[in-house]
Amino acid sequence: MTQTQIKQITVKGQLVGITGWEEALKKIAPAYKGMTDEDIKQALLGELSSHNYIPSGALNDYGRALLREFKIEQGLPVEEEPVLGLHIAVLGMSCANCTRLETDVRDLLAEMNIAADLRHITDPKQIASYGVMGTPALVINNKVVYVGEVLPKSKIRQFIIDAYPTPDK
Repeated sequence: MTQTQIKQITVKGQLVGITGWEEALKKIAPAYKGMTDEDIKQALLGELSSHNYIPSGALNDYGRALLREFKIEQGLPVEEEPVLGLHIAVLGMSCANCTRLETDVRDLLAEMNIAADLRHITDPKQIASYGVMGTPALVINNKVVYVGEVLPKSKIRQFIIDAYPTPDK
């Protein structure tokens, strides 16, 4: 039995898991250069709607999110998704320092009782899209806040506090 891979995408600021991403990408990627953005969106929706529940009222939102992820995968320029909540990414190739940074961030979020979207990005193309030249790197709400060695937890805590959305921010 094969394990189904789940791809996380951001739809209207919410993280959503979808299946069948790799298969859809293999079908659409070779022909995308002759396609408009709308054609790519429709092709992705067509491929992925058979594997995933996509509410009819949210088709356009899912289409935009899928197109954004497709462009990221292809190394194309992409519009940033507006950030709702706290989104944190650890950039690095799963080395000991990168894994430690991810663990420290996860532990701090639990200690601070803060819900956040935490991703560990290991794909070199995606790492390069942030413009960083070293790892580990810490990205909060699409802003690179630190690159280099693993930070002390006190510094990570301060980055989280500074970025945490409050009613007055």
